[in-house]
Amino acid sequence: MKYGFNLLLWTAGVTEEHRPILEMLKKQGYDGVELPIFELNPEHMAKVGKWLDDVGLERTAVTCRGVDDNPASPDAKVRAAGVANNKLVLDCCQAAGATIIAGPYHSALGYFTGSGPTADEKKWAVESMRQVAEHAQKVNVKLAVEYLNRFECYLLNSAVDTAAFCKEVNHPYCRMMYDTFHANIEEKSAAEAIKACKDYTIHVHISENDRSTPGQGNIAWDESFDALKATGYDGWFTVEAFGGALPALAAATKIWRQMFQSEEQLSRDALAFMKREWAKRA
Repeated sequence: MKYGFNLLLWTAGVTEEHRPILEMLKKQGYDGVELPIFELNPEHMAKVGKWLDDVGLERTAVTCRGVDDNPASPDAKVRAAGVANNKLVLDCCQAAGATIIAGPYHSALGYFTGSGPTADEKKWAVESMRQVAEHAQKVNVKLAVEYLNRFECYLLNSAVDTAAFCKEVNHPYCRMMYDTFHANIEEKSAAEAIKACKDYTIHVHISENDRSTPGQGNIAWDESFDALKATGYDGWFTVEAFGGALPALAAATKIWRQMFQSEEQLSRDALAFMKREWAKRA
């Protein structure tokens, strides 16, 4: 098992000024970090990769798509932009040395039509992702497609739907991730959801129901860890938590109040929680 931390708690784009944070996470005992990739600049990401090599941290990455580059859009030009940007994200991952790209890059984040996904939208999303998966294989970065709760997207909202999506894409580099926060909202049973997507899950976000310190809220942790162990999961446990450091992200994630003592406390306690819970099941 590897333990990571999503850097969106501090920044939407890593620069050299964040090196003390990287060093802190390494000192706490994390194996790696999850890099936000929203500025599509492979040259810069190569520098980030060098900093991480110096600190001794492995890396995964996270990104998303919007209305102007929606891979499921009815507009072919918009879909093409989504495919192109997802490919460029993969180039950034390769430059940084990231092995997995997680996130809701299957469709536009925060965009809604007022109804569920149409057959055409599903078809366009699959066709777009297949093209991205082909590029992912070329740069040797695995896709970990993320489903979100109904308040953040409408294309993929459950483990079953996302596993079916990956099956339809039908490419070895198109896999999925499981996020405890979204599952807490959408799934009737964490255990059943984890079992339903076990053949495709290569990444897990450990996130509390209020997006603060994992283990201090009401996620069904025992059920979740038991199911992950039972299905043989042995990838990353990456903490995803949000605070008020980034106003735009705080607005998007609806974080209005401070729910932890400090970022250092959150990361320290989260790692202790994950290691303690997984050790129980060793």
